[in-house]
Amino acid sequence: MRRGRSAEGRAEVRRDLVTAAVDLFTDKGYDETTVDDIAAAAGVGRRTFFRYFAGKEDAVSPDHDLGLARIAAVFAEAHPTEPLSSVVLRAAETVFDLYLTDVQTARKRFALVHRVPALRDREAAMVHRYRRLFTRELSARLADVPDGDLRAAVTGAAVVAAHNQALRRWLADGATAEGARECVTHFRKVSGMLPLDAPLGLEDVTRRLERAARNLERLSS
Repeated sequence: MRRGRSAEGRAEVRRDLVTAAVDLFTDKGYDETTVDDIAAAAGVGRRTFFRYFAGKEDAVSPDHDLGLARIAAVFAEAHPTEPLSSVVLRAAETVFDLYLTDVQTARKRFALVHRVPALRDREAAMVHRYRRLFTRELSARLADVPDGDLRAAVTGAAVVAAHNQALRRWLADGATAEGARECVTHFRKVSGMLPLDAPLGLEDVTRRLERAARNLERLSS
């Protein structure tokens, strides 16, 4: 059976393509590397490459779609009584796993993004997607809070900025296992800076409980 016919196989093919792209960009150069080069190094064909990535600049990125899905899942499944700042931190921390699963590739990717403008642009676009997701999720939960939209926008921007700052700091310091723990600790410092401490009214608590009930009904159906 071909690798791409199972979830595990597709994940393996994707990892092989990312590793091949990062290694080739590092050794051969970004402009000098073609999609065919990456596909051949990963042991697949050109058509298979395009099932996973739109272009070679996408092949060097972590699986950001997975990261975005993890964040959305944390918000959707959070208990209605959990403090919002806790939900935000938990959601953001799931993205660290995209880098911790293959530290060597993460280090090479970090160096490449600094050197290649096309890769920097790609990462900037992804930062915007993360910020927009956090802002949207928070806006829904702060709809009845004074200045809720402003709080959501500020929190979304702050969380993503703190996450990126902690991650870059860890990668620049060598991306060690000990440093990974410090990376998370450093990121969590943003908690006290977030404008999420407005007291919840009865209507807001009721709304959260109703949303949780709807989520449970959807999961059980």
